[in-house]
Amino acid sequence: SFDWNDGLFDVTWSENNEHVLITSSGDGSLQIWDTAKTKGPLQVYKEHTQEAYSVDWSQTRGEQLVVSGSWDQTAKLWDPAVGKSLCTFKGHEGVIYSTIWSPHIPGCFASASGDQTLRVWDVKAPGVKLVIPAHQAEILSCDWCKYDENLLVTGAVDCSLKGWDLRNIRQPVFILLGHTYAIRRVKFSPFHATLLASCSYDFTVRFWDFSKPNPLLETVEHHTEFTCGLDLSLHNHGQV
Repeated sequence: SFDWNDGLFDVTWSENNEHVLITSSGDGSLQIWDTAKTKGPLQVYKEHTQEAYSVDWSQTRGEQLVVSGSWDQTAKLWDPAVGKSLCTFKGHEGVIYSTIWSPHIPGCFASASGDQTLRVWDVKAPGVKLVIPAHQAEILSCDWCKYDENLLVTGAVDCSLKGWDLRNIRQPVFILLGHTYAIRRVKFSPFHATLLASCSYDFTVRFWDFSKPNPLLETVEHHTEFTCGLDLSLHNHGQV
């Protein structure tokens, strides 16, 4: 285990070294840790001026890039081998809660914000590529479908999950209702194109298949407090 002197909000594994991970902290900094060297962080990046709430390592081949999102309303692009950020993305008018790389398109990431928008960015071009007014509430989470490069999901304080096709953003492709408080994290399945998992301040974890007439597959009520995060195993089909 590693200690840091402020809250840690997110973590991402390196995609090129099984021992390396990056955390993002309430003091606005990112920490790179090596599980083989437990003395302290290998490096600390301190550029965000408020809480660094999300961090994600790119998963497309041939690039080693990290994106972070902050309550300072900016996202930053990092190369872990370089001591400072490569660029800063501005445009959100509220805190950024989630920054997630596309698993398909190199250099493309999405961000979800308290300004009620989902935005898509291209690291090779300044400025936002696409702005989707996805909810009439703060959006706390987003994720990319692993089987469709145009499909994203958002989860918001309005208790709904919505699917978005980047080729036509006027209407959501699906809306999933059932949570009774804000949705904190949503993830697409690595194994099934239409399967999702979400967790919420209603203490539950829910599993969905948006292709079905009754999309709610299961509600898990094991937790006795806010459920703030979840992830799906890339190795074991049924493990969350």
